[in-house]
Amino acid sequence: MDAIKKLFAKKLMDIKAIKLQPNEPFTWASGWKSPIYTDNRKTLGFPEVRSFVKLELCHLIQQYFPEAEAVAGVATGAIAQGALVADELGLPYAYVRPKPKDHGMGNQVEGELTKGTKVIVVEDLISTGGSSLKAVEALRQYGVEVIGMVASFTYGFPVAEQAFKDAGVRLITLSDYNAVIEQAAETGYIAEADKAVLAEWRKDPSVWGV
Repeated sequence: MDAIKKLFAKKLMDIKAIKLQPNEPFTWASGWKSPIYTDNRKTLGFPEVRSFVKLELCHLIQQYFPEAEAVAGVATGAIAQGALVADELGLPYAYVRPKPKDHGMGNQVEGELTKGTKVIVVEDLISTGGSSLKAVEALRQYGVEVIGMVASFTYGFPVAEQAFKDAGVRLITLSDYNAVIEQAAETGYIAEADKAVLAEWRKDPSVWGV
């Protein structure tokens, strides 16, 4: 498994940006029962982790999307990370609202991007992929070329993987659910027996624990 994925998984658990409770599951806003809770915005409060995220996202872009001419962050979770990445790379930056403003200019894309620009999208967390891909569609309608997306973390749901494939968007992430499980088991954060429970949840989270 990629060393960076496991290292970042450890950092997220160390600052409690990720919590695992297979025996006392969380309830998401959607109503889903979940053995994992993720809040990557906590990384902003820890300078060393914040810098790690910025630099490693930049490395992903340089490796997989070297043709990027601008950066777009997805509101609200990735507004800050996107701005940090764009600043480090010296590229233009904009962010995408979940929907157009209901006043003023009615913007959904905030910032200034030249039509036809090759844009890399920065996201915080990928669950089903719905909100992330709505941002991609908004950017395409704005008139730029979305060349891919980088994100801090993904649960790796099959439905999300299919959605990104259908939308023609390549997704590269710093870490993922598998890395968290492996790191958590190695460090004793969870029992070895919990790995099966955690793996089962990802197959169909909408009915898990019901």
